[in-house]
Amino acid sequence: MSQVIPSPRSDISVIEVSPRDGLQNEKIPLTVDQRIDLIHQLAAAGAKRIETVAFVHPTRVPQMANAEEVMAGLDRNNGVSYSGLILNRKGLDRALDSKVDEIHLVIPATDEMSLRNQNLSVDEMLVLAKEVSDVCRDENIPLTLTVAVAFGCPFAGEVSTEQVSRVLDGMVGLTVSEVGLADTIGVGVPWQVRALTNEVKSRFADTPIRLHLHNTRNNGYANALAGFENGVTAFDSSVGGFGGCPFAPNATGNIATEDLNYLLERSGVNTGLDHAALVATGVWLSDILEKSAPALLGRAGQFPAKETA
Repeated sequence: MSQVIPSPRSDISVIEVSPRDGLQNEKIPLTVDQRIDLIHQLAAAGAKRIETVAFVHPTRVPQMANAEEVMAGLDRNNGVSYSGLILNRKGLDRALDSKVDEIHLVIPATDEMSLRNQNLSVDEMLVLAKEVSDVCRDENIPLTLTVAVAFGCPFAGEVSTEQVSRVLDGMVGLTVSEVGLADTIGVGVPWQVRALTNEVKSRFADTPIRLHLHNTRNNGYANALAGFENGVTAFDSSVGGFGGCPFAPNATGNIATEDLNYLLERSGVNTGLDHAALVATGVWLSDILEKSAPALLGRAGQFPAKETA
């Protein structure tokens, strides 16, 4: 039987989140210069969208301190879109002053997570989302709204499809460039990915869907494939597979950019990412953090093996 080769695709976006989610829960904080170096290495590896900073109070997430200094040190002439995560209106103002290219706001699906993470209820977060959406529309800055703990909450437990749908209903009518779904603690399985992405599609038919996945229970790549097959066109990943939420116990590792890149390329996607460069950056970051990278492709290697000069 002949092998069926997937049709080539170039419409998939990989958002590199290691400078933000990859670092925010690590015991060893990177300096501003190291964070800038990481971002420039990722850009050199072909990353075109990088979530560089979080505009949060440094006492809450000290690893994300000095966001403005990081943004000021970045090369802005390399074709890369730099985004910043915000939690509130003050974060939005800081992001605008730093001239980010994209803004990312997360709305938890449960009050339990929302109050711990942002000190606001879900309903209050939806009011904030409307304000942020209006400002981003007026400033012509792309906005991604992501439903966090959409697959399960560390405090409330199971999260139903109906709970996620209620948040999505509150987002209808807002100006958004992407709608995201986050498996914040890595508990999701493929049927949930299909069910929740269908809920997004039913409300935002013409808006790209973005997935933020963790591999805590070894389902992250199965979930990525389920999303890919169900029309998701944007995926968050972190080089080396580092990452976690400081407000969610046991929320370990994002899916690794190296491993996701292998999955997508073998599925016919031209990601534009350089595998060897990603692996090298993952090793560099692993050395700084003094811990082994969860990513597997750096150890297993590409297939077929690439010839070297």
